[in-house]
Amino acid sequence: MQQLDDTTWGNPATRDVVALNYVNGVPDLPARLDDVKRLRRRLAEHHARTGCLIEAFVVWVDQLPALLRVEKTQLPGPRGQLVFAASIVVPKDRCSAVFQIICPETGLPGARETAIGQQVRRSEMCPPHPYAPGLRGRLPYLLSDDVRFDAEFPRHALTRARRWVAETVPTVQVDPSFAALPEF
Repeated sequence: MQQLDDTTWGNPATRDVVALNYVNGVPDLPARLDDVKRLRRRLAEHHARTGCLIEAFVVWVDQLPALLRVEKTQLPGPRGQLVFAASIVVPKDRCSAVFQIICPETGLPGARETAIGQQVRRSEMCPPHPYAPGLRGRLPYLLSDDVRFDAEFPRHALTRARRWVAETVPTVQVDPSFAALPEF
């Protein structure tokens, strides 16, 4: 990654961008982190407007609870390329720290979806959303979004986003003054 500014890094080969931001204001999470079922459903409904929430988990970042979410949206333009984003929000009472990676599809758009779609029936490829069955969003939740296919598609944008999370979260160190702030 090449540093683009004080809080942003980019990979020119993949066009992936990593950003670290401090948000001064009450976190806009739709539910508390200890209400995972409600949090996931509301996040799925929110992301359905622009794309699709793929997964959401509560993780621990340097001993602090955080929200990890992975989503997809469509890039503007005629090719229909998707962009996958993984973000980690460490919420506090009146602010949050957010770090995320944004990974655009490279190569042929939809290659992962097409390859997996050829191996299964259509009904299997488009299962109900795991957090909000019956939800119809701008982009569908697809079987090909499942983490079990990442090994088959190591260069795919979704795999890159998940790999970044797996490599980054265990190494993150939170500033002690931020960690000491009141909980969300």
